[in-house]
Amino acid sequence: MAIARSVEGHPVVLYDGSCGFCNRVVQFIIPRDRRGQFRFAAIQSDTGRELLTEYGLDPDNLDTFVLIADGRTFIRSSAALEVARRLDGAWPLGYGFVIVPGQLRDGVYNWIARNRYRWFGRTDACLLPNPQERERFLL
Repeated sequence: MAIARSVEGHPVVLYDGSCGFCNRVVQFIIPRDRRGQFRFAAIQSDTGRELLTEYGLDPDNLDTFVLIADGRTFIRSSAALEVARRLDGAWPLGYGFVIVPGQLRDGVYNWIARNRYRWFGRTDACLLPNPQERERFLL
Protein backbone atom coordinates (compact mmCIF):
# COMPACT_ATOMS: atom_id res chain seq x y z
CA MET A 1 0.00 0.00 0.00
CA ALA A 2 1.40 3.41 -0.98
CA ILE A 3 0.49 5.07 2.32
CA ALA A 4 2.19 2.38 4.37
CA ARG A 5 5.37 2.85 2.35
CA SER A 6 5.26 6.64 2.78
CA VAL A 7 5.03 6.38 6.58
CA GLU A 8 7.44 3.51 7.02
CA GLY A 9 9.78 4.33 9.89
CA HIS A 10 7.86 7.49 10.82
CA PRO A 11 5.28 7.87 13.56
CA VAL A 12 2.08 9.37 12.14
CA VAL A 13 -0.15 11.81 14.02
CA LEU A 14 -3.79 11.82 12.91
CA TYR A 15 -5.69 14.89 14.06
CA ASP A 16 -8.99 16.69 13.50
CA GLY A 17 -8.06 19.13 10.74
CA SER A 18 -11.00 21.44 11.43
CA CYS A 19 -10.21 21.82 15.14
CA GLY A 20 -8.31 24.94 16.20
CA PHE A 21 -6.84 23.16 19.23
CA CYS A 22 -5.73 20.16 17.18
CA ASN A 23 -4.02 22.41 14.63
CA ARG A 24 -2.23 24.16 17.50
CA VAL A 25 -1.07 20.80 18.82
CA VAL A 26 0.46 20.00 15.42
CA GLN A 27 2.14 23.41 15.38
CA PHE A 28 3.44 22.66 18.89
CA ILE A 29 4.91 19.30 17.84
CA ILE A 30 6.73 20.46 14.69
CA PRO A 31 9.43 22.69 16.27
CA ARG A 32 9.93 20.21 19.11
CA ASP A 33 10.57 17.39 16.66
CA ARG A 34 13.92 18.59 15.37
CA ARG A 35 14.67 15.18 13.86
CA GLY A 36 11.58 15.47 11.67
CA GLN A 37 10.36 12.02 12.61
CA PHE A 38 6.62 12.73 12.80
CA ARG A 39 4.27 12.74 9.83
CA PHE A 40 0.82 14.32 10.01
CA ALA A 41 -2.56 13.72 8.39
CA ALA A 42 -5.99 15.14 9.09
CA ILE A 43 -8.51 12.49 10.07
CA GLN A 44 -10.85 13.96 7.43
CA SER A 45 -8.34 13.48 4.62
CA ASP A 46 -8.40 10.44 2.35
CA THR A 47 -5.02 9.43 3.79
CA GLY A 48 -6.21 9.84 7.37
CA ARG A 49 -9.39 7.87 6.76
CA GLU A 50 -7.45 5.12 4.98
CA LEU A 51 -4.94 4.83 7.81
CA LEU A 52 -7.68 4.71 10.45
CA THR A 53 -9.48 1.99 8.53
CA GLU A 54 -6.25 0.06 7.97
CA TYR A 55 -5.59 0.05 11.73
CA GLY A 56 -9.16 -0.90 12.64
CA LEU A 57 -10.29 2.51 13.89
CA ASP A 58 -13.48 4.38 13.00
CA PRO A 59 -12.69 7.06 10.38
CA ASP A 60 -15.86 8.94 11.40
CA ASN A 61 -14.70 9.43 14.99
CA LEU A 62 -13.28 12.95 15.02
CA ASP A 63 -13.06 13.11 18.82
CA THR A 64 -9.76 11.28 19.01
CA PHE A 65 -6.10 11.97 18.57
CA VAL A 66 -4.23 9.03 17.07
CA LEU A 67 -0.58 8.13 16.87
CA ILE A 68 0.49 5.25 14.64
CA ALA A 69 4.01 4.15 15.51
CA ASP A 70 5.97 0.93 15.30
CA GLY A 71 2.95 -0.93 13.91
CA ARG A 72 0.77 0.06 16.88
CA THR A 73 -1.95 2.61 17.42
CA PHE A 74 -2.22 4.90 20.41
CA ILE A 75 -5.38 6.94 21.00
CA ARG A 76 -6.48 9.81 23.21
CA SER A 77 -4.20 10.49 26.20
CA SER A 78 -1.97 7.51 25.41
CA ALA A 79 -1.25 9.04 21.99
CA ALA A 80 -0.44 12.42 23.55
CA LEU A 81 1.93 10.84 26.06
CA GLU A 82 3.61 8.75 23.39
CA VAL A 83 4.12 11.88 21.26
CA ALA A 84 5.64 13.69 24.26
CA ARG A 85 7.98 10.74 24.81
CA ARG A 86 9.33 11.14 21.28
CA LEU A 87 9.83 14.93 21.30
CA ASP A 88 13.13 16.72 21.81
CA GLY A 89 14.03 18.64 24.94
CA ALA A 90 12.39 18.01 28.31
CA TRP A 91 9.03 16.96 26.84
CA PRO A 92 9.70 13.22 27.28
CA LEU A 93 9.41 13.83 31.03
CA GLY A 94 5.69 14.29 30.40
CA TYR A 95 5.52 10.59 29.63
CA GLY A 96 5.71 10.09 33.40
CA PHE A 97 1.96 10.77 33.47
CA VAL A 98 1.56 7.26 32.07
CA ILE A 99 1.37 6.14 35.72
CA VAL A 100 -2.02 7.89 36.00
CA PRO A 101 -4.71 5.32 35.21
CA GLY A 102 -5.79 5.49 31.58
CA GLN A 103 -9.45 5.86 32.49
CA LEU A 104 -8.68 9.01 34.48
CA ARG A 105 -6.35 10.42 31.78
CA ASP A 106 -8.93 9.72 29.08
CA GLY A 107 -11.64 11.31 31.20
CA VAL A 108 -9.71 14.59 31.10
CA TYR A 109 -8.95 14.04 27.41
CA ASN A 110 -12.64 13.46 26.61
CA TRP A 111 -13.67 16.60 28.53
CA ILE A 112 -11.25 18.68 26.45
CA ALA A 113 -12.36 16.93 23.23
CA ARG A 114 -16.03 17.70 23.95
CA ASN A 115 -15.27 21.40 24.44
CA ARG A 116 -12.46 21.97 21.96
CA TYR A 117 -14.54 23.70 19.27
CA ARG A 118 -16.13 26.04 21.80
CA TRP A 119 -12.81 26.92 23.45
CA PHE A 120 -10.47 26.97 20.45
CA GLY A 121 -12.75 27.38 17.43
CA ARG A 122 -13.37 25.46 14.29
CA THR A 123 -11.87 26.03 10.87
CA ASP A 124 -13.32 25.27 7.46
CA ALA A 125 -9.98 24.12 6.10
CA CYS A 126 -7.10 22.00 7.29
CA LEU A 127 -3.79 23.50 8.31
CA LEU A 128 -1.60 24.52 5.39
CA PRO A 129 2.04 23.76 6.14
CA ASN A 130 4.81 26.05 5.04
CA PRO A 131 7.17 24.75 2.33
CA GLN A 132 9.73 23.47 4.88
CA GLU A 133 7.05 21.44 6.70
CA ARG A 134 5.11 20.23 3.66
CA GLU A 135 6.99 16.93 3.27
CA ARG A 136 5.87 15.97 6.78
CA PHE A 137 2.17 16.15 5.88
CA LEU A 138 0.50 13.21 4.20
CA LEU A 139 -2.05 14.61 1.78
